[in-house]
Amino acid sequence: MPTKKSSRKTSHKSSRRSSPGMDAVAMLKADHRKVEGLFAKFEKARSESVKKELVEQICSELIVHTTLEEEIFYPTCRSEDVEEDMMDEAQVEHDGAKVLIRDLMKEEPGSEMYDAKVKVLSEYIKHHVKEEEKPSSGVFASAKKNGLDAEAVGEQMAARKKELMADAEAGGLPEPEPKSFSLNGGRGSARHPQKDADTDEGRAGAGNGGRGASAALSVTHAAKRATIGE
Repeated sequence: MPTKKSSRKTSHKSSRRSSPGMDAVAMLKADHRKVEGLFAKFEKARSESVKKELVEQICSELIVHTTLEEEIFYPTCRSEDVEEDMMDEAQVEHDGAKVLIRDLMKEEPGSEMYDAKVKVLSEYIKHHVKEEEKPSSGVFASAKKNGLDAEAVGEQMAARKKELMADAEAGGLPEPEPKSFSLNGGRGSARHPQKDADTDEGRAGAGNGGRGASAALSVTHAAKRATIGE
């Protein structure tokens, strides 16, 4: 009998450990590592078919990841008073990457500056990840210091990710849309809608449009520099 009790007790503990609460920050970091691995595979790839498959995976993973952050994680960070400038910069970094993702989703390996765009996108993401994951001052650390309920947010993100992955498998993920600027240089959508009622939206939108045009141009220039360097 003691052996059976011990067995049941061990089984109960094991089952509890196998289904812990979903930590939002751990989820996002896992996404970062996965995309880094895909970029590393692309660098070694020689076949155009393999490159195409990897870029499709990269774009899909990044669309899902940025959607989770922008719909759930970033708004929660803002509500927890994570530094506004830091959150704005993270959003603009997302939007710069989206310009390249949109292009790559429409292009084929071998097209002009294709490899350069993948390289620049990887550098964008590398920088973005570094900023988010800084041990004491990044977005993740700041959110936790300010009281982020990582498990509650993680549960929301896990449910939404399940929906997005189903869309991805069905080929239904939309093109990513920049929020801080418009691709034609006009007004972008609001970065944090909760403040719209208290701010001059028109003035803010016009300012974002100017920065947006500059960001879009910087993507093109970066891709050209990468091509020259190869």
